[in-house]
Amino acid sequence: MACSREKVWPALNAFGDGLADAHIVFSLATGERYAGELAFDFTVPPDAGDPYAVAVSNGLAEKTEHPVAALFPEIRERCPVDSFGVDYGIVGGFKKAYVSFPLAEPQRLSTLTGIPSMPRALAEHADSFAAHGLDGKVSAIAIDYAHRTWNVYFSGLSAEQLEEKAVLSLLRTNGLPEPSARMTDFIRTTFAVYPTFGWDSSKAERISFSARSTDPAALPARYEPRIGEFAGNVPYTYAGERVLVYAGALSAGEECYKIAAYHQKTPQLSDRVRPPTSK
Repeated sequence: MACSREKVWPALNAFGDGLADAHIVFSLATGERYAGELAFDFTVPPDAGDPYAVAVSNGLAEKTEHPVAALFPEIRERCPVDSFGVDYGIVGGFKKAYVSFPLAEPQRLSTLTGIPSMPRALAEHADSFAAHGLDGKVSAIAIDYAHRTWNVYFSGLSAEQLEEKAVLSLLRTNGLPEPSARMTDFIRTTFAVYPTFGWDSSKAERISFSARSTDPAALPARYEPRIGEFAGNVPYTYAGERVLVYAGALSAGEECYKIAAYHQKTPQLSDRVRPPTSK
């Protein structure tokens, strides 16, 4: 993977004041669209301001008049916020900003659909998401400014919500194909789901399922040697076992797997990938 000081150092200059106390995650994914990229995500305290605005002021992102620029501040005004986050690629640079809600206060769909700049897809899918038991389970929103896409993260899914019949119904409702047998096996181990939408369409581009683990040989690692190698060797700074988050993503054209490894973690982390019994 090509990694240059010129690409990474500007991000450290822009956000470095908070990195000593940040939750830091390294991640990679299989699939053509992710080839050659390694990302590092890190939390940003809310008082540091809108990560996109910080990125623009430091030359890491282009300023836009598109409604995408208004969504983050409007969420902050209307919802309780635990932390902000940044997804930064060693090749692609500034990619996404996250807003994570407090662990004890996942947001309801009705609150989020009332935000003026929220893309219409959330309102158009609100009833189907609620029918799948996802209302009141929104743990985070992520915004990709360059690609004009966004994610809504639903956490704490029950075993019943991840039964094959329920998963197939969710995928069909969103116009996505049935998963392969190995993806179906993986989904059974997960407890969070996050669809990806474009800004101007109500059609889901992909849906991802994820789970936290300490096992470097968990299911996706068995399928993808590159993920297994990363899972077993990525460095981390805390005591105990390395914490990993595996994800499987389905789109109309492909299935791919992702892994995120916690490099540095904090007790204040609002973890959007958590089982229903977590408090």
